[in-house]
Amino acid sequence: MQSQQKLTELRALMAEHGVGAYLVPRTDEYQGEYVAACAERLAWLTGFTGSAGMAIVMHDQAVTMSDGRYTIQLEQQVDGDHFDCVNSQEMSPDEWLKKNAANKVIGYDPRLHTPAEIKAKEKEGVKLKTIDQNLIDEIWSDCPNAPCAKIFLFDEKTAGMSATKKIKNLQATLKEENADAVILTLSDSIAWLLNIRGNDIPFIPVVLSYAIVPQAGKMQWFVHGGKITDDVRAALEDIVEFKTEDALEEALLNLKDNKVWLDPKRSSIWFKNKLGAVIEKDDPCIMPRACKNIAEQNAMRVAHIRDGVALVKFLKWFEAHGVGENEISVEEKLQSFRAVAPEFKEPSFSTIAGFAGNGAIVHYRANEKSNKQIEKGNLLLLDSGAQYSDGTTDITRTIAIGTPSAEMIACNTLVLKGHIGLASAVFDKDTLAKDIDALARKPLQEKGLDYAHGTGHGVGCYLSVHEEAAKGISPRSDAPLKAGMIISNEPGFYKEGEYGIRIENLVLVCENEAGKLFFDTITFAPIDKNLIDVSMLNETEKEWLNNYHAKVFKTLSPLLDNNHIDWLEQATAEI
Repeated sequence: MQSQQKLTELRALMAEHGVGAYLVPRTDEYQGEYVAACAERLAWLTGFTGSAGMAIVMHDQAVTMSDGRYTIQLEQQVDGDHFDCVNSQEMSPDEWLKKNAANKVIGYDPRLHTPAEIKAKEKEGVKLKTIDQNLIDEIWSDCPNAPCAKIFLFDEKTAGMSATKKIKNLQATLKEENADAVILTLSDSIAWLLNIRGNDIPFIPVVLSYAIVPQAGKMQWFVHGGKITDDVRAALEDIVEFKTEDALEEALLNLKDNKVWLDPKRSSIWFKNKLGAVIEKDDPCIMPRACKNIAEQNAMRVAHIRDGVALVKFLKWFEAHGVGENEISVEEKLQSFRAVAPEFKEPSFSTIAGFAGNGAIVHYRANEKSNKQIEKGNLLLLDSGAQYSDGTTDITRTIAIGTPSAEMIACNTLVLKGHIGLASAVFDKDTLAKDIDALARKPLQEKGLDYAHGTGHGVGCYLSVHEEAAKGISPRSDAPLKAGMIISNEPGFYKEGEYGIRIENLVLVCENEAGKLFFDTITFAPIDKNLIDVSMLNETEKEWLNNYHAKVFKTLSPLLDNNHIDWLEQATAEI
């Protein structure tokens, strides 16, 4: 079906339901960042494949919206004859509705929108109507089946705590908060709580399911029976009551007179509609899983050392053979180096191998049409990561192909200065993450430059590569960081149509003897010295880079053969 036919059929259904507008968000019923193929409703309707966005369809117009990371991608993927494209940071969906649909009834699927989202729309004065049957599902005739991958156990030694202990801790929290039960809808929260993993969606080893944890007694887990293996059932049957998702609605009705904890920002309004009054608080698993225990920290360190070995082998290969390759072949080659490790499971997200102008598309993904050949005289932005059985990695390196221009070197050095500024930060526990974000942007902003994405996001331990840890590090992050969190440090610069630059390491938030917090970088790979103007670095910045490279060499060289050791010695030599 083409855009026109899809819109015609959708509008016919809208008329049947008496709505003048219909919302099509990127999210699924579980409010996750990545969604199963059967939940890619926004992509099916509009062609836009970004990880955040929304379409609003009216009878006489339609719009597709996403944030500043995706402005170029929106223009490239969405049919401009049928959809307007709007940067949601310049005009939010709520503002667009108020301006364009103030007198219309707006239909939405209550399983795809949170109470917080609906409340924000109601504040704008728009008229909303729930439609329980998703209208996209009614016209998507070849929609893929829902996933039903087998669940497997996550090693308790790596987790650092048994599922039984985690549930007891959670129940103690419920008692403290005077809540009879909590409803969990985030798949990574449930995976963390039960020490299980799955393969229901790409890149994140989670199980699509729901859970109700009471203040006492067994947790109810609403999950497709075909996903449960004998060993999973045996490991959890003493603490978990297994139920199908069909039993969820009845279970919610049974809780109607109880004090139920529900996250209004991460659970759909469908739950609140079934329950009535609820205790609105953040998912209580978010902070415990964000603040890694010692076992998880050690596992993540081991995974990053393994990943560093793969990166060094790739970078040496690329230096000799990169020219003449293309973005897709580079992505495949990097994965082949990672896949040598028996612990490797899959990439942790779609690799971004963006050469020249494609590198300026923040969340670019090469395809047969966009695939560029690697040539001298420009930059390759390579943002990639892996899921290992003991940890999740995410790293970006910008590589000069041939001789870079003076402008490229200057901009990369500004990005590096910002990266070092954040990596070197020592701060009080109540320091807001947005104030730390400012450290990474300062060198660029002093030259009138900036980047349209956050500086850091949380990363899980063999879980989501974009884990919610407070609110990450961005200009909008108004919460402090906590010891044990693993966060990315990834400032960048993007010149549309020409090149992109980003330098990303993962850092562990640690506490020193004085009670202050600092970052320990756990990513190990050389930073391209061909893109550094040493005269732009002060002595402290030079010292940081030299110390980092010395640590990379010391950590990785015992795991490499002589040829790779020689290459790494040159790549990490002092500036």
